[in-house]
Amino acid sequence: MTEEEEKNLSERRFYKAEQEVSFADQQGGTLQTEHPAYQLAFRDTDFLLRDELRPVRFQLELLKTEMLLEEAQIGSTLVFYGSARIPSPEKCESVLAAAQTDEEKAIAERLAEKAKYYTEARRLAHLASQCSVVEKGMRQFVVCSGGGPGIMEAANRGANEVGAESLGLNIVLPHEQAPNPYVTPRLSFQFHYFALRKMHFLLRARGVAVFPGGFGTLDELLELLTLIQTGKMRRIPVLLYGREFWDRIVNFEALAEEGTINRRDLDLFHWCETAEDGWKVIREFYDLDCG
Repeated sequence: MTEEEEKNLSERRFYKAEQEVSFADQQGGTLQTEHPAYQLAFRDTDFLLRDELRPVRFQLELLKTEMLLEEAQIGSTLVFYGSARIPSPEKCESVLAAAQTDEEKAIAERLAEKAKYYTEARRLAHLASQCSVVEKGMRQFVVCSGGGPGIMEAANRGANEVGAESLGLNIVLPHEQAPNPYVTPRLSFQFHYFALRKMHFLLRARGVAVFPGGFGTLDELLELLTLIQTGKMRRIPVLLYGREFWDRIVNFEALAEEGTINRRDLDLFHWCETAEDGWKVIREFYDLDCG
């Protein structure tokens, strides 16, 4: 630090962490300096991965995404949930061709029928991304998906096609899970903890579009409805696509009839079939001018 800098009241009195790292790298190699115990704690991966450091890793996963989204001026998101297995219309033929047994062929046909929801998710992402709402310098209704294939890909693809950025919140899984090519690279995140990923899905959500899906989609949908039902989360538009599918999977009416939920809880979500259906719900909820 120069004499002039020392006299400057706004100058830091301590070196930044990256400067300290450069000092540490210049140290000569000895038995002491080469031992893992001597590493700076925040550079010691083995230390950070210890079970006792789980609370710190939780905090890091919360902070990293939060800080980068704030820097990217993402004020709110439109979240897309849905199956990774639903193909795009152009991939339906290959899905059908890959089926061998009668059971596989029947499943492939049902998945191919659901390709229409890939199209609607893509179109809904178009509509939201073209709206370009900016409030207090922050971008609103930025498309957000789980970053994978299927419905997630459709959402990111729809935003990308109109030149808009979109988020992808990927999760580390035992089998390969790579971000789809339409996620904006600087907004592509990877999580170790499902809990932190789910938190980031909803922290900025101002609308959630839920398409046909499996265990993961069910988990996300029911948790979202529970948060709103119990008052832990303020109400937002929840768009439930594919009534025929959902009526086969979850008997919402029976829950009300059995008294395990109130009948008014059935109003926590809106049945939708087209992108325009869902976007109309959002526009009316927030009094948006853009079509």
